[in-house]
Amino acid sequence: MRSLHHPGREQLDLPAVLYALSDPTRLEIVRRLAGDGELACGTFGLPVTKATLSHHFKVLREAGLIQTRVEGVHRYNSLRKQDLDTRFPGLLKAVLKASVPG
Repeated sequence: MRSLHHPGREQLDLPAVLYALSDPTRLEIVRRLAGDGELACGTFGLPVTKATLSHHFKVLREAGLIQTRVEGVHRYNSLRKQDLDTRFPGLLKAVLKASVPG
């Protein structure tokens, strides 16, 4: 199995992070991870195909928003909150607050 790309903290790029957060499905994934912590890929229950969900996880991972851990046949995702807050102070909190439904 090939290794998954996770950019280092210093490699996090604001345009890439904002692009990843611009999609409603990816934003919902980030919102869930912010609230629930680490979650397996198959537990999100989003109305998209498995291939589309995999694409969203890849965009989030390669932008540096999430960390993906492989354990056997399962993949677990967690939000890279500390890295994001260090690199872009207040950004994640502001985006999540502004995107609350209602």
